[in-house]
Amino acid sequence: MHRRRRTALSLSTALLIAAPLLAACGNEAHPGAAAVIGGGRIEVAALQTQVKDVRQAQQTSPQSAQLIGSTGQLGRAKLYDMIVDRIVVRAADDAGVSASRKDVQRARADAAQQAGGDEQLAAMYLQQRGVAPDQIEDALRRDVLVGKLAEKIGATNTPEGQQKVNAAFVEASKALDIDVNPRYGTWNDEKMQLGDYKTPWITQVTKEEEAPAEAGA
Repeated sequence: MHRRRRTALSLSTALLIAAPLLAACGNEAHPGAAAVIGGGRIEVAALQTQVKDVRQAQQTSPQSAQLIGSTGQLGRAKLYDMIVDRIVVRAADDAGVSASRKDVQRARADAAQQAGGDEQLAAMYLQQRGVAPDQIEDALRRDVLVGKLAEKIGATNTPEGQQKVNAAFVEASKALDIDVNPRYGTWNDEKMQLGDYKTPWITQVTKEEEAPAEAGA
């Protein structure tokens, strides 16, 4: 057997709870929208559905109280996540890469194997990334796109490679002309921040794999 080293860049939403929600106020330019991105809308109703899905999953968890208590700013967190989704898609489109259903299914199978099973994978995503079970494939699709983008533009798992990927996302963010409802703050293209939320959303993940890969590695 030969050993191979796989380097990838993935998105982490484990700490998407840093900044308090601002007091509610209307967005006269885009009523009913949490944000407008590239001419498309993220409806407040869609954001609320994402939050509800996570809360329902948390309530069924053995760590329910802890999970809910640590994600008091879930509305801000999920909007940030939804904005990032669109930035990644735009950057991937610009680079000419895409994620097929087969790519996502393979990524899910690999992730489940490493986590020790589907149930453990769902628990991990809920606890570490604030992602409900029915949101996992979307999160994995985004991770796949980031990895393919990094490969396409030759961004290695180094500080220089990280800067290269970040630059691609900043460019995509600017092109999308992101306008956030003041209720949730404002979007900063250069810093990739929503309001005063400062936690980095790109993390480097380097994995060592043996063939066949060991579960839980």
